Amino acid sequence: MSPERGPTRTRGRRVLLVVENCPVPRDIRVKREADTLRDAGCTVSVISPTGPDCPDRFEVVDGVAVFRHPTHEGHTAFGYLLEYANALVWELALAVEVLRRRGFDVIHIANPPDLLFVVAALFKPFGVQVVFDHHDLCPELFAAKFHRRGLLWRSQVLLERLTFRTADISIATNESFRRVAIGRGGMDPADVFVVRNGPDLGEVAAPTDAVGLRRGRRHLVAFAGVMGSQDGVDLLLDAAKLLVVDQGRDVQFVLVGSGSELARLRSRADELGLGGHVTFTGLLPHAELLGVLDEADVCVSPDDVNALNDRSTMIKVLEYMAAGKPVVQFDLAEGRASAGDAALYAGDDDPADLAARIAELLDDPDLRARLGQLGRARIESRLAWQHQAPALLAAYARLEHKRVDRHRRRHHHGPVGTTVSGGVR
Repeated sequence: MSPERGPTRTRGRRVLLVVENCPVPRDIRVKREADTLRDAGCTVSVISPTGPDCPDRFEVVDGVAVFRHPTHEGHTAFGYLLEYANALVWELALAVEVLRRRGFDVIHIANPPDLLFVVAALFKPFGVQVVFDHHDLCPELFAAKFHRRGLLWRSQVLLERLTFRTADISIATNESFRRVAIGRGGMDPADVFVVRNGPDLGEVAAPTDAVGLRRGRRHLVAFAGVMGSQDGVDLLLDAAKLLVVDQGRDVQFVLVGSGSELARLRSRADELGLGGHVTFTGLLPHAELLGVLDEADVCVSPDDVNALNDRSTMIKVLEYMAAGKPVVQFDLAEGRASAGDAALYAGDDDPADLAARIAELLDDPDLRARLGQLGRARIESRLAWQHQAPALLAAYARLEHKRVDRHRRRHHHGPVGTTVSGGVR
């Protein structure tokens, strides 16, 4: 089914998007999906957690109704269980609230965790269709965080399988995720659509000056992303030590973002003797982040090599490329699929090689410019959200086709006079 038919086939549908691990509109992927569906004629509601920059329990954001719930953040296996249980109760309550106030006939769930199928499954018997927006490989995420496979890991595999079985269609962020949906998830290939995490070129705000972040240094190296145990920021700090302390290079590192490891990483930077050569900004508004990237000479994605990161698309890499900046990263399958020739690739989890690739770019302004231009061209020609939105609408067109087909089959085989209505009202 062609993407061009998407808006026609989706118009009038009522969609509820549920995301647990990031507030909307800060979850930019869910925000773009909601806006695309709104523009295609859908009535769109969202359930998400609250956050420091999204404190309101209810808000209308660009025509999309956002219902938010408080959250309990876990840092251990047991803490995650409490976090997910708390969120699940809130999501069920808010789904009922959305049903009462706005109604929905599609529920679009975005993991992690792979527990949101419970919310969807309760409404599916009433004709609600389910879209699984596959953001993370939860079994691999668990293994990367806790470095073990036991009962809890096997539960992640089971929950993933149940999520795929509940879904009418699945949306994958890249080809690796699509293969998981078809192979491990048992999905029909016709029901799996790749919608990448491309930046929206129409939303790029004018950058705010990164005042003082360079601190008078000759070069600025930037990182922007989550700082968790599986994000490789320790390896970046090791590379920074080699460049600054051991080699005496005049480089300032700016690390934008937050996460469970932020406090420890700040302490470790001091322990390594990096002191004033590393700035942790915390979360920044988008315009300020663009200012950091605009000022940077080199951008780094230090995600270490494991089964999770090898298959995952790193949004930060796409943001770097959209800003026209050269990228240094380890050689991950989906990282190379995103950046191609716009990046230099270091050997697996080797901070010395990571430092060498950063130094190679710092010493060669022409190479920096060439890689930055290649990255920007890849975004404009194939990876921007403008190229992903038609695939999302094609997925929803497929969903509508399945709904109509199911309605016809039930009507044909049902008792005389039977009326079948899709959706919950």
